Amino acid sequence: MELAIRSRSIIYRPFTTTYLLALMIFTLLIFLLMAYTIPIFVRGLRIPPPAAIMLFYFALIGSYINIPLTSIESIEPSITFRQIRFFGVTWILPELEWGIRKTIIAINLGGAIIPIALSLYLLLHSIPKYEMDPTSTYIKVALALIIITYFMKKISRIVPGLGIAVPSMLPPLITAIVSLILYQIPPRSDPSIIAYVSGTLGTLIGADLLNLKRISKVGARIVSIGGAGTFDGIYLTGLIATALTLIA
Repeated sequence: MELAIRSRSIIYRPFTTTYLLALMIFTLLIFLLMAYTIPIFVRGLRIPPPAAIMLFYFALIGSYINIPLTSIESIEPSITFRQIRFFGVTWILPELEWGIRKTIIAINLGGAIIPIALSLYLLLHSIPKYEMDPTSTYIKVALALIIITYFMKKISRIVPGLGIAVPSMLPPLITAIVSLILYQIPPRSDPSIIAYVSGTLGTLIGADLLNLKRISKVGARIVSIGGAGTFDGIYLTGLIATALTLIA
């Protein structure tokens, strides 16, 4: 198994066509809304609209791809059945055995790597360059990150056979409320930057990273950071973060 993990750098996970199409249509509607209002990415995240559209669609396509990082082993019970024939009668006897399950821990391209890269870009480039008071913005991002991480840790659930999951709409909803409250504290900051960075990283940390010690309870062959049950929450948080400028 170790050789198999090292020789295969990418794992493609199942993804229903209906779900993929629904997210793509939702993304298109968001960007059509933006096209008729104001240049969100120029005023908000400071990303040119063509680049932003490509980025979000790359994140959607990248949700298929999981890159293995390591693997863990856990001991769990399993029930087997043994047949015994005695004087023409077949007896089926259950037996309890203990086996070793190997779980691959991977990181999702669309649900973790791309959001982390964009968050770092906003933190290291956009905030120092465009914010009137970068220190204040960093403090607001840190506060929002702590709050959202706490909520994500509380609402995340272990789903046996799948991984760690959160309700799709709760991360963006909590992010929107927290960001809109914090950005108004003088001096004002860009709510889109606060929302995107704290929402995506808060979901990743609270739902995935802080639950890694519970991975043995999942009972799945692969558990992906930023994938499966948390991808849609992270993806929708990124979209709604850009749309927050419409509300502010």
